Amino acid sequence: MSPGRFPATIRRRIGYRITRGGALFALALTLTGMGAFLSGNNLLFLIFAAMMALLLVSGFISRLVLAGLELELLLPAHVSARTSTPARVRIRNLKRITPSFSIELAGQDDTAHGRPSILGAPVYFPLIPGRAAIEAPVDVVFPYRGRHRENLFVISTKFPFGFLRKSTRVALRRETIVYPALEPRPGMEFLAGSIAAEMETHIRGEGHDFYRIRPYEPQDGARHVDWKSTAHAGRLQVREFTREQQGMVEIFFDRHIDPGQGQRFEELVEDCAFVVWSLAEQEARVWLRSDRFDLAIPEEGQVYDLLRFLALVEPIVALTAGTEADAPAEVRFGESNLQVIFSVRKTAARPLS
Repeated sequence: MSPGRFPATIRRRIGYRITRGGALFALALTLTGMGAFLSGNNLLFLIFAAMMALLLVSGFISRLVLAGLELELLLPAHVSARTSTPARVRIRNLKRITPSFSIELAGQDDTAHGRPSILGAPVYFPLIPGRAAIEAPVDVVFPYRGRHRENLFVISTKFPFGFLRKSTRVALRRETIVYPALEPRPGMEFLAGSIAAEMETHIRGEGHDFYRIRPYEPQDGARHVDWKSTAHAGRLQVREFTREQQGMVEIFFDRHIDPGQGQRFEELVEDCAFVVWSLAEQEARVWLRSDRFDLAIPEEGQVYDLLRFLALVEPIVALTAGTEADAPAEVRFGESNLQVIFSVRKTAARPLS
């Protein structure tokens, strides 16, 4: 869990919403006031004044409860889009003595930018003592890949009497890099499995692990002839060994798209991210190449550098659909590498032998 703090900006504007209990209290207050003024009964005036004082005290206390609160969101080091991610929220009460009661934290949609809230269910804090911090586990879901610079939350309370729900909006500002969704789309599991199977295929090679004995072929060298098996079978037999593991899987990601292919590009990013992640889990060596990007991951853990690139990659849009001048340049692959190209266009990058 990342220890970094999200700076919280609490807006001074306090929102008010009357509750069902508050509506009933307001009705009782109105009836009591009307009865007092119509009858001139001093007792009713005293009751009406006490009810008004109770309402004013309720508003003052609830505002005091919301004051001096600081919100932090602690996220894991690596987050993927559309995936429920365990995190922790921490609310700190900066007031020296006064505690905060019955605090509820909820997410809020960013309607200005069309972004849904990352927090699914509200979190309830019964008591936050003065100069203390309370943590709670939450599940967050980031809706899309890329940079997330601001997330909106709402802190509210119905304390002390539940007549009004007072709330204030909190904007947590910190850049978070969210990787593409790593859930397989249709066909991607088969593709990743095929690549992995190709990497593990046992074929004739210059390895050291014995694989099988088979009949001699003209291209075989004499040093591989197994004379004992030849004598037994009556014709030449050779020893076959497993091939040494291929150098790596070389992936070229084509950023060029035609107009109107933005959604398909996002799907392509997720497909590429899933294949890269699947190969990394199988400890395969991956080399990802694209326009102005070239990185191999011979060591464990560097897969996140590739996922970071895929989280931030942007398409290069052609001026007109099918423009050859906007096609990506030809790509030269390593001769011993397994080669995969991800592209949304028919004029995809062409490998050179």
